[in-house]
Amino acid sequence: MIVGILGAVAAPRFFEQRTFDVAGFSQQTTALIRFAQKQAIAQNRNVYVRLDGASVALCYDTDCNGKVGAPARSNSGSATTLARCGNLTTWACEGIPNGLAITGAPMFYFDPAGKPFNAADGDSVVNSTFVARLAVRVSGGGISQDTVIEPETGFTR
Repeated sequence: MIVGILGAVAAPRFFEQRTFDVAGFSQQTTALIRFAQKQAIAQNRNVYVRLDGASVALCYDTDCNGKVGAPARSNSGSATTLARCGNLTTWACEGIPNGLAITGAPMFYFDPAGKPFNAADGDSVVNSTFVARLAVRVSGGGISQDTVIEPETGFTR
């Protein structure tokens, strides 16, 4: 009887594709945010993280005119990523898969020391208004996973 209940309730959720999509894209998002911080330190310049609802993208300015190169010189290259990231495979940008949503600050940046700032702080601010943990949530099909960015250190988990 217990196996029957588990089979009817748990198995469909475990084998649902959306569960894997949420986990996979959440991990991609975390990796991109960590990469942004590392690039800011390595390049000694601000790196912006843009969460526009269609993609997660890394840029050197608020308008995304200066695009951060993708790790290993290529993003996933999926049809969704290409459609949502200007058909560029060399940009550190990933399109949000259909059926998923992402919520969090629309844009923030890491300064050359790797400290996070709100985009509204501007480029020359010393004290960040990024004073609380930021949760970037990937969700779909009733399932969600968070990526959390710590305010002072930029530690991302």
